[in-house]
This record gives sequence, C-alpha cells and structure tokens, in this order.
Amino acid sequence: MSSDNIAISVSNISKCYNIYQNPRDRLKQFFLPKVQSMVGKPVQRYYNEFWALNNINFTINKGESAGIIGRNGSGKSTLLQLITGTLTPTTGTIQTKGRIAALLELGSGFNPEFTGRENIYLNGAVLGLSRAEIDAKFDAIAGFADIGTHLDQPVKTYSSGMMVRLAFAVQVQLEPDILIVDEALAVGDALFQKRCSNKLRN
Repeated sequence: MSSDNIAISVSNISKCYNIYQNPRDRLKQFFLPKVQSMVGKPVQRYYNEFWALNNINFTINKGESAGIIGRNGSGKSTLLQLITGTLTPTTGTIQTKGRIAALLELGSGFNPEFTGRENIYLNGAVLGLSRAEIDAKFDAIAGFADIGTHLDQPVKTYSSGMMVRLAFAVQVQLEPDILIVDEALAVGDALFQKRCSNKLRN
C-alpha cells in the first residue's frame, strides 16, 4: 500500500505519566534534581511512572474506519488525544494527513457561554474554514443537529443529548479528512446514534 494512501501512522508510541504521592513531591521534583546535579550528588526521582501506552504501532488508510477496543483505563482515550495532538507522546511518532476533527468528550471544543449558533462558527474557524464556508454548511449542520430554537441559547443550558447532537453535526458536516470520536455518542438516543452511523457510512 502506497504511503500516499495512509491517513494515520502511529509508530512506537508510548505515553508515560509521572504520578506524585502529594503536591510536595511535585515541588521536590522541580527543584531538587537540579541542585543534586550541581553539587555532584546522585539525582533522585520523586514520582512513580505510569505507562498508559507502550510501543503502539498501526496505520489507518484513507477511507477506512477503525475502532479501538479495550477495558476502562487501558489507554484508549489517551491514544485518541495523542492522534489529535492534544497530548504529546513520551516516545514515538504520529503522522496524520489532512484536517482532523475530534469528538473526544462531551462539550469539548464548545464555549458554554456561547449559543449553539456561535459555537458552530467557533468550531468552523478552529478547523480553518472561512465564515463564507461555514455559512454554506450552516443549514446542514442545524438540520442534522435538530435542536430547534435551542440553537440560539447558550450551550450551558443544553442537555447532554442536545450537546452531543450539535457537536457531532458540527464535526461531520464540516467534512474533515479524519474524524475521531470517543465515547461521547453513547449519551445520544438510539435513533440519533443510527443517524450518525448512517452519516459516517455515506
């Protein structure tokens, strides 16, 4: 398969978190190793390592759909955040081709004080679309979200179901090259989940 056909390439990705027993240890880690190094003493570590991911490798080609399955806490969400660039890997590289849109957690990417309408334009701008391009897609977004007059109310007044309807409508109608969805769609009703599935397949 030609590399031109690869949308996502994950190579030897690992992610380590430093776990501190208390806030004091965080301060110690910030200052003491530098002092220990300066005076020639062995450098101590004041945290424990937690490896959320270790040596992950895969590729996803353009036009493919892929699912990541695992138990709670197995690193699925961490991996998605690494792909979208909201987290930095400890080791390894991730290459993506094209514009990425993500629906990682409920309300992410929305300003709760803005109306649904304003958030549509905010998200479009983040994805690099001009106002004219968003204008052209606005009716399709509003129609797919199907939240009626709530579109002109602040997002902070939305139910979880309304929020995910608008979030998915924005991301999918703005036609990203890569769409990454975590478990946020689980809060939607069965009919909306079916509409989402049909939209992705088409």
